[in-house]
Amino acid sequence: MPAITVAMITLNEEAAIGKVMEDIQRALSGLDSEILVVDSSRDRTPEIAAAMGARVVRQFPPCGYGRAIMRALTDAQGAVTVTLDCDDTYPAERIPELASAVLSGEADIVNASRLGTRPQSMPLANYLANRCFAVLSRLVLGVKTTDVHSGMRAYRRSILQNVAFDAAGPALPVELLLKPALLGYRISEVFIPYRERIGVTTLRRWESTVWTLKRIFRLLPLRFQSHCHEQTLGEAG
Repeated sequence: MPAITVAMITLNEEAAIGKVMEDIQRALSGLDSEILVVDSSRDRTPEIAAAMGARVVRQFPPCGYGRAIMRALTDAQGAVTVTLDCDDTYPAERIPELASAVLSGEADIVNASRLGTRPQSMPLANYLANRCFAVLSRLVLGVKTTDVHSGMRAYRRSILQNVAFDAAGPALPVELLLKPALLGYRISEVFIPYRERIGVTTLRRWESTVWTLKRIFRLLPLRFQSHCHEQTLGEAG
């Protein structure tokens, strides 16, 4: 079993996959690791990923964003799984830092927040929405974070084995962060740069907004059931 799995879900990322794979391989050099790609593409993304050494799992026809993420997390073999998007927006060179914080026992999840300052690559509407979601998570659930939608995180394997998540619908990263926090798992947060994406976004803004709100408020009973006090996401590393 590898120590680290880097997991990505892909949908027609032919333009970006080569560069992203190279960046990940450079970051993982000398580490016990694997790269897992759950792919729903119609283009050459899976062929390129496989040729560059990734373990490719085809999920076609597409089953939705949430189910693709869960497939990646459940198929990952590493003691820690680091997720990131395959559009070159996230800094692959930070993968060892995130994985190390989990492997050392410092945290169960490390959230790589894009929102230490406003990224110039993020539209203003998206930035303001993400800020509002973070404030809402604090007010409703008592979980302090700056970015509930980050696609780059490190997860301890036991969380994915022991906590049930609802893969239906968008905005699953919200639940993947907030539910373990409410259950008492140790969450830490680091700030990362967020770059311009390669390719065309598939984000449906209004659908994602609705599902984000649903996921936050559906977790409200858990706050009181677990008698969980406010959890601050501290700086890792």
